[in-house]
Amino acid sequence: MTNETMSAKRSGSLTIGGDLTVHRLGYGAMQLTGPGVWGDPRDPDEAVRVLRRAVELDVTFIDTADAYGPFVSEMLIRKALHPYPDNLVIATKAGLTRSGPDDWRPVGRPEYLRQQVHLSLRHLGVERIDLLQLHRIDPKVPLEEQIGELKLLQDEGKIRHIGLSEVSVEQIEAASKIAKIASVQNLYNLVKRDAEPVLQYCEANQIAFIPWFPLATGQLAKAGGPLDEIAKRLQAKPSQLALAWLLKRSPVMLPIPGTSSVAHLEENMAAVSIDLRDADFQTLSSLAQ
Repeated sequence: MTNETMSAKRSGSLTIGGDLTVHRLGYGAMQLTGPGVWGDPRDPDEAVRVLRRAVELDVTFIDTADAYGPFVSEMLIRKALHPYPDNLVIATKAGLTRSGPDDWRPVGRPEYLRQQVHLSLRHLGVERIDLLQLHRIDPKVPLEEQIGELKLLQDEGKIRHIGLSEVSVEQIEAASKIAKIASVQNLYNLVKRDAEPVLQYCEANQIAFIPWFPLATGQLAKAGGPLDEIAKRLQAKPSQLALAWLLKRSPVMLPIPGTSSVAHLEENMAAVSIDLRDADFQTLSSLAQ
């Protein structure tokens, strides 16, 4: 595989919030941490190589969060890529606090969100966050206070665009009355499509849809299965087909496959060279219903 056949440019482009244009295959930086998304990675040097290789392959959208590590992912991004290329968009999140490995708890108090945004600015080494996503809506805090604080930070120039994560259509509509919502990040992949109504809403309202856990193929990838057959015919891996399917599914789709190894990164990026025929797309779509 050459850099050209793995270039994120081949995934097409998408404009976030009306003014941030990125290539549609991004990179998710959650796995650049220790086990349980906690602490430092086993191989910090490889983590740096992964980030630099992603940018070499024309990735222009990197997704992270204050909770990844916590802060480990953000600081690795700064170490690897600062000063950032002009075309690189770094999205981060606030609203989930950590008390240990694999433990995630929503905290949406305005003063906490403000603190975390300021910490992310410092850890990333930027004056403004391109896209700040509310990692989870805190059910204990009025939505108006959570989105309202992010809107204040936006008005102060600390945040460029506001996004949401793991939300319903109703929650997007409620948040949109307080601030413009530029992106939504929900669990969505070939075999898990509960967020289909949210994706359709995003399509209708020019909101970027960022599917997390995008590589899942479940039982469809088993030997001799339909996904396996299509993968062999196209000389591709099932996970690459899962990415190709996402890219073909919607023009607002912005997949962010993550990995901690350069080899796996290159394998994921090679999905951009798969020309998924309409018939194969329909087959995959119907199989996973």
